[in-house]
Amino acid sequence: MSAPSNANAAPLVGVVLEEQIDISVDQVCILCRVERTQIVHLVEEGVIDPMQPASAVAQWRFSGEALARARRAVRLQRELELNPAAAALVLDLLDEVAALREALRR
Repeated sequence: MSAPSNANAAPLVGVVLEEQIDISVDQVCILCRVERTQIVHLVEEGVIDPMQPASAVAQWRFSGEALARARRAVRLQRELELNPAAAALVLDLLDEVAALREALRR
């Protein structure tokens, strides 16, 4: 039995929503299951950056990329009992390893 032919089917086109979202600091806290102070510490350590710096924490907005990075940092902090500075270092090293692997693939 053969699979049906999709010769006339249009290619699938998708959008990665995570990169296009714009969420508040409170939404980041909910999605990461942490208090606002922990997100503030991640910003202070340079783990994540608000999309547009604002003086009031309540006005901070984050991209989907920042959310994903915050979630990774929070997971590292919980599972390995790291402080925000150590989590920032680990994430930077993981990013560097990924960049080096990508360079080797080219």
